[in-house]
Amino acid sequence: MFATAVPQKHTNFPPPILDVEASGFGLGSYPIEVGIVMPDGSAWCSLVRPEPQWEHWDPNAAALHHITREQLLSHGRPAGEVADALNERLHGQLVYSDAWAHDYTWLSRLFAAAGKSQHFKLDSVRTLLSDAEAAAWHEVKNRVALGMTLERHRASSDARLLRSTLLALRQPLAAVQG
Repeated sequence: MFATAVPQKHTNFPPPILDVEASGFGLGSYPIEVGIVMPDGSAWCSLVRPEPQWEHWDPNAAALHHITREQLLSHGRPAGEVADALNERLHGQLVYSDAWAHDYTWLSRLFAAAGKSQHFKLDSVRTLLSDAEAAAWHEVKNRVALGMTLERHRASSDARLLRSTLLALRQPLAAVQG
């Protein structure tokens, strides 16, 4: 599934962050939107058109992301286009997610449907955190979210929130060191 060159841990901070919105959780769920925020803060996001065999739809998940299946069918991009766009933007990089197990599964499903190999590696944002940072993660994330104007629960907004939380956790360290 991955390219032969294994990406190394990031020395630059913050790293690329990825988030996936899905049709639900568990068996049968599939990616409906993928968003990334790059180290420079630029973002990219795309809806994913469901494959014909992707039928699972959880109304509870839809209540969170407010994306309808009809929107996906009319505005979503084919899996191959989304996979190509991700590979182009993230080639050879180590990318982080806060829901690694889910996002890894959904990315695998996306790339399998596209018949393509993934040319970046996904890891858990937890691997970037010290124990103290991990303990403070949820509190800091909630505080950061209150300060941001997130109009919707979507993949790129969630990735931006994760990036901002990482930066907020590191600010006190930077102020002490700097």
